[in-house]
Amino acid sequence: MAVQEIIDFLKYKADAGYLAGMQRFGIDNTNAIGVRLPELRKLAKTIKKDHQLALDLWDTGVHEARLLASLIDDPALVTEEQIDNWTKDFNSWDICDQVCGNLFDRTPFAMKKAIEFSAHEAEFIKRAGFVLMAEYAVHNKKAGNESFIALMPIIEREAWDNRNFVKKAVNWALRQIGKRNDVLKAIAIQTAQNILKQDHKAAKWIASNALAELTAR
Repeated sequence: MAVQEIIDFLKYKADAGYLAGMQRFGIDNTNAIGVRLPELRKLAKTIKKDHQLALDLWDTGVHEARLLASLIDDPALVTEEQIDNWTKDFNSWDICDQVCGNLFDRTPFAMKKAIEFSAHEAEFIKRAGFVLMAEYAVHNKKAGNESFIALMPIIEREAWDNRNFVKKAVNWALRQIGKRNDVLKAIAIQTAQNILKQDHKAAKWIASNALAELTAR
């Protein structure tokens, strides 16, 4: 399928009510058409993997085209430069989360970029760092504990950030790492207890929420 053909199809699938409601969920709909994610996933299955088409779709700037790009791109062909360029374009949590969870966390650069982005000033780039940690913990079943143990000081360091989309991602990363196995759970609990001692509202929420889940029987 050509880019314009895809855009025309997305317009055909558009839901005006969904488009109007996107902002209520904190999604920037300025360049959106109003197509729900399940429809995009169905379309992605028919297109299959196509790296160049993914790049071209991203360049349209259309919200749904970018979500679709994350679903059809080939992680093996993604470069660090592409990750940097796409991340700079993040303008809402759903784009951030879908791109990280569908694509970036499956690349060889996932943990390197997670660490790099975790100290970024921009809200959605910083969120991307912690979303990558969370998604990597969920999807990479073969990763060793040491990869995640190395992230704990970063999670603890950045727990001060009270921006909504950052603190939720920090919490998400902590919980998902802790749920991998008993060893990581114990370390995540200790990290949460350390965070709880910080004199920041965000830190106390991150830690309390994570402890409630990680210590539940």
